Amino acid sequence: MLLNEDDIGAARGSALEFKETFLRIRTEVGRMIVGQVEVIDGVLTALMAGGHVLLEGVPGLGKTMLVGSISRAVDLPFSRIQFTPDMMPADIVGTTVLTDNERGGHELVFQQGPIVSSLVLADEINRATPKTQSALLEVMQEKQVTVGRRTIRMPEPFCVMATQNPVDQEGTYPLPEAQLDRFLFKLVVGYPSERDYHLIIDRTTSGEAVVVSPVTDAATLCRLRDVVRQVPVPDVAKTYAIRLVMGTQPGSEYAPDAVNRNVALGASPRGIQGLMLAAKVQALRNDRFAVSCDDIRAVALPVLRHRIVTNFHAQADNVGADALVAEVLAAVKRPHEVG
Repeated sequence: MLLNEDDIGAARGSALEFKETFLRIRTEVGRMIVGQVEVIDGVLTALMAGGHVLLEGVPGLGKTMLVGSISRAVDLPFSRIQFTPDMMPADIVGTTVLTDNERGGHELVFQQGPIVSSLVLADEINRATPKTQSALLEVMQEKQVTVGRRTIRMPEPFCVMATQNPVDQEGTYPLPEAQLDRFLFKLVVGYPSERDYHLIIDRTTSGEAVVVSPVTDAATLCRLRDVVRQVPVPDVAKTYAIRLVMGTQPGSEYAPDAVNRNVALGASPRGIQGLMLAAKVQALRNDRFAVSCDDIRAVALPVLRHRIVTNFHAQADNVGADALVAEVLAAVKRPHEVG
């Protein structure tokens, strides 16, 4: 479809506003968080795309601080849920309690849980039991929670950012594939560099306190989320994304030998949706109002790594999901490169 000059001008203006807002948020969060540029970009990409994020890393790397800093920079209502093995679903979604009223009698009053917020930090989510983890399923997918006959819609924008510790063994419950698939991104938080350690010491052990200030608001974020969905995807980029997802599925014509040998389950159709939304954000960040194959490649790893279920052979040979995604990216050619 051909665009007239007014449409082209509006698209360029929307892309410019998106890029400037993204950079303002990243810069403000960077005043608090040292290093971790890729992680910050990934979290903001998911937030702009309307998806949820799973942050994996050992304790003390600033995962909780990162989410809190983003909530202050975007000026969103923020709540933190510290998951423990004894937590019940009612502790998350809310429950009805008996309270005293002004007339000296008693009445049942519903008290909503901490999940009813714009930005929710689910801290150490793998410490909760499967029953409690499942309480997040409806709210993450449907953006609403049902308690008895009461249905509560989540405020817009809404995003769940969960953390988990990969080294914990006792008292943890690995997330099932059905819940992992609801996260747009899985981001791995690594150790800081030597230079970053110097900055961490200066910022956290001196007398100067770093304060993160709001640089945008919820209304702007909601409007920019609409801009993301308006970014067009050419057929070449769409075909490339589809083939990448099919490349993670064993038995597919695009699956490399490493996938056929080591993968039990590949990415689902939700994976292609995630690739498209994240690639649209990537395009806007690069001052473009159309998705390219390079945009899709840039977001493929965090979108696909948690959607690949390896089999016994992969576990025996210590082949991880990241290596398999790399194999798919190497094997699947862009449509114009075929032949």
